Amino acid sequence: MERSPEFGPGCWVNLVAPTPEELARVQEDLGILPEFLRYPLDEEETSRVEREEDQLLIIVKIPDPRHEDDYVRYETIPLGIVLTDDAMVTVCLKETQLIEGLTQTPRLRPPMLSNKTRFIFQVFLRIAYEYLRHLRFIDRLTNEYEEQLHRSVRNKELIKLLNLEKSLVYFNTSLRANDLVMARLQSGRYITIGEEDEDILEDALTENQQAIEMAKIYSDILSGMMDAYASVISNNLNIVMKFLTSVTIVLMLPNLVASIYGMNVQLPFQHSPHAFAMTMGFSFVLSGIVVYVFIKKKMF
Repeated sequence: MERSPEFGPGCWVNLVAPTPEELARVQEDLGILPEFLRYPLDEEETSRVEREEDQLLIIVKIPDPRHEDDYVRYETIPLGIVLTDDAMVTVCLKETQLIEGLTQTPRLRPPMLSNKTRFIFQVFLRIAYEYLRHLRFIDRLTNEYEEQLHRSVRNKELIKLLNLEKSLVYFNTSLRANDLVMARLQSGRYITIGEEDEDILEDALTENQQAIEMAKIYSDILSGMMDAYASVISNNLNIVMKFLTSVTIVLMLPNLVASIYGMNVQLPFQHSPHAFAMTMGFSFVLSGIVVYVFIKKKMF
């Protein structure tokens, strides 16, 4: 595979966030339908296969990691593959490691561009590998955030887990849509598949199914963990409120006794030199009795 300064038969054109001028040039020089170049640039576009005027459009969803400060979340963006008789065009909104590392994958065997079907299936296989790699990273992040939550239940860690849970939802939806695209191509309705190409497609389907299962398992685990920590936070709040209520009641008794003896009426022991000590002692005895009762009832 070599870089070419011009378009030619058998070339691969990789468009990343193309400008209108670049789209117009590719459309004019290669005869690509304008809508086939425009569809993959819509971030909400779904995975599908479409054929029109001897041109084949394949749209699949690929992982899109987004890091914001300490927060890590994933979404998915469309990758379009357009096949014509003379060229192949890939269109994506962003620069992605998937395309950059495509020629470095050990499973890619030359000549890659001479067989368009094999090229597509190698892209599918690479996408499945990328999903698996990011899913393993999400699993490591989940374990890390769980350890932090064991030490201190804070909103920050919970928000991090929520971002990962949303990421798994995106992954699960996109992986299933990609699986449908590969299944449609496997039927042979859109492209001719050789024996070796069939093996690569089966590998891609197997890896994609593994990624679907991993995403579902991680999503279930994370969902259960979020529910568990929500219950823990609610329980901790109840414990704190119960403790504060108990302390308030204990402190209220001395205040009640002091309020009664502060009234301007005739009171017992008011002329005694030990009135203050007796009043304070009585207050502490009452508080001690209440504390003992609360301890027996596990209110503390």
